[in-house]
Amino acid sequence: MRYLDEVLSLELNHERCVGCGMCAVVCPHRVFAVEAGKAVLRAREQCMECGACMRNCPTGAIFVEAGEGCLRAVINELLGIDGPCC
Repeated sequence: MRYLDEVLSLELNHERCVGCGMCAVVCPHRVFAVEAGKAVLRAREQCMECGACMRNCPTGAIFVEAGEGCLRAVINELLGIDGPCC
């Protein structure tokens, strides 16, 4: 499943990543992979913003507003607002 790119809040800080791989383990949509000892966003557009990656990252290298992006898109559509923000 592909979600709306312009409303996704997922961010990965490569500087803080230690390559533990927990994000890849807990992500239900396989958004992350570990390459060359660091996490990479393999399929960012598949993120459903559940927040599992952020909650399980021991170094705080991942930020996501859990559920925010998809919810914002639905509300905007219902209100007839065109664009990624309210």
